[in-house]
Amino acid sequence: MTTHHWPVYGHDWAIEHLRKGIANGRTRHAYLIVGTESIGKETLARAFAMALNCTHADEAARPCGVCSACKRITSGNHPDMLYSELDSSTGALKIEEVRAITSRIALKPYEARYRIAIFRDFDHARPQAQDALLKTLEEPPPQAVLILLAPSTESLLPTITSRSQVIQLRPLPADSVRDALIQHRGASPEQADLLARLSGGRMGWAIRALEDPSILEQRAQALDLLEQILTLTRAQRFEIADDLSKDKLALYPLLELWQSYWRDLLLLNQQAGIPPANGDRLAGLEQLAHHTVPDDAVRALKATRTLAQNLSTNVNLRLALEVMFLDYPGLVTGN
Repeated sequence: MTTHHWPVYGHDWAIEHLRKGIANGRTRHAYLIVGTESIGKETLARAFAMALNCTHADEAARPCGVCSACKRITSGNHPDMLYSELDSSTGALKIEEVRAITSRIALKPYEARYRIAIFRDFDHARPQAQDALLKTLEEPPPQAVLILLAPSTESLLPTITSRSQVIQLRPLPADSVRDALIQHRGASPEQADLLARLSGGRMGWAIRALEDPSILEQRAQALDLLEQILTLTRAQRFEIADDLSKDKLALYPLLELWQSYWRDLLLLNQQAGIPPANGDRLAGLEQLAHHTVPDDAVRALKATRTLAQNLSTNVNLRLALEVMFLDYPGLVTGN
């Protein structure tokens, strides 16, 4: 049962862990929050920042959500909050951006207890950019807290993870997503049921899909495209690779969704008895499962994950997409 005041749905164990650290005076200088896209990493990071800098007299009531500090952190206008931005053309977290934030985090807070930097999508930082953060992690300013966000630790340097408190967020139960949508977001039971099933336990995605119906349409189009690719020849797949390579930033959510599809297929192939995240695609998944073996799903999942991890590098996108499509099952022979 939730007993905190944090503006976060679920992840109560993580909140309790962070609250105990604050209460015992053991706040770390660096945290690494990992979890799949839209699972609530930045929401938790902001709530943690609010708890650290809330001005409510009762520590147990922090974050109160109504003091000036809480309100400005919520709106993104607090002078002691720093946020990294990805390069608009490449989607990478560039070394210049990391250096700019580390130079600012070294300054004393303007008014709060802590200056806090949230590095969004830190997995998009190349090794040189990650290296640029190491000195700050090794010798952190006394009133600075760095919060790194990433889907996993796989693409991060070991020196980064070893100097950070790692908090692994896991998907929420479908019932938790459903109840939150109804109780806090005004969703109808029918809407909440559908979005909870399709969310894969990602509260952020469910909220966005409730507010913007086009998200469900885009999701359907992306899965239609994947299922179409599985019926095509090599040459036809390469044509789609050429088309997809022209919009690098659009590939991040696309590949995340496709990974969930391949995980569903693997579970079906292994007869795991776990309901698929993409339950509305069950008929197509079951048909595909009849013509594939677990190794096929594993190969496709690994290929998709590899490309997703390489997006922030100088990879040749068209070639990388072609390689990925060659590892997808159902390749039709022909030109």
